[in-house]
Amino acid sequence: MPATPNDSSQAEITVFAPSDAAPERIDRFLAIHLPDMSRSRLKSLIESGAVHRDGQSVRGPAEMVRPGSLYRLRLPTPAPAIPIAQHIAFPILFEDDDLIVLDKPAGMVVHPAPGSPDGTLVNALLAYCGENLPGIGGEKRPGIVHRLDKDTSGVMVVAKTEFALAALSALFAARDLERLYTALAWGVLTPREGDIEGAIGRDPRDRKRMAIVRHGGKPALTHYRAMATWYDAVTRMECKLATGRTHQIRVHLSANGHPIIGDPVYLRRIPAVAKSLDQDVKNALLDFPRQALHAGVLGFRHPRTGENLRFETPLPEDMMSLIDLLDHNS
Repeated sequence: MPATPNDSSQAEITVFAPSDAAPERIDRFLAIHLPDMSRSRLKSLIESGAVHRDGQSVRGPAEMVRPGSLYRLRLPTPAPAIPIAQHIAFPILFEDDDLIVLDKPAGMVVHPAPGSPDGTLVNALLAYCGENLPGIGGEKRPGIVHRLDKDTSGVMVVAKTEFALAALSALFAARDLERLYTALAWGVLTPREGDIEGAIGRDPRDRKRMAIVRHGGKPALTHYRAMATWYDAVTRMECKLATGRTHQIRVHLSANGHPIIGDPVYLRRIPAVAKSLDQDVKNALLDFPRQALHAGVLGFRHPRTGENLRFETPLPEDMMSLIDLLDHNS
């Protein structure tokens, strides 16, 4: 059931666990129903005693959901609407007078939103760029050309000037750039290379999710190529975006029966193929704390010089550790 604010200030949110709710950790359950809130923030709220079940404090993030229970989250006073500068480190791959290319870590929200009022990339950029950034693209999302989901890691480009913002935005709108992702997904894709096409819009059954829809969606196309397979249960794949819709890769893979490992929104139940795995491998896959998705390559023309730029980052440590475990046990 969708979350409901208790009053106009939204200082309190309630989430009801239906009688047929699947058995899962409370932090994962809440992350599904409150996608604008990071899982780390939800854990912090739980550990601080701000989450209650039927009037009783939830003991910890690992507590299992109780079907038929009402969960109440008491949120701190919202932060100001205009982002403030915060000194938060982020890896820079390239920088000049017009733009910054960075390697966004998993867990970092791109811009402030309900449930994530600060600690975002925008807050970090405001501190790093000083007076040069505010106003570029608006006060709430200065410099932001495109986004990555909170728990997706990888390459992003940010504009430092109005000129760069307009030019880069045009490149993204025209799809005149290269974007490659690495995903670890459940199952074995057939064929091993192909396209997934389906218009994406709001899920009519859950407005917090996206879905392939028949009417009112935006055209979306994802090219994929299987790179490795383990146990006939897990596939490492490369995904190339022909379009750039919200949650596109996550939605397309899930709709085709191959949800991304660790996805708190589009992985609704334990995949049947998991039953055949060794227990340690199974546990590592099921407990992976985020969607195993990395934006590894971003290529585009520099808006001022016209130079073709291409940036590539290695898989983050958490995904590499999972791959090493799969290699070792296969």
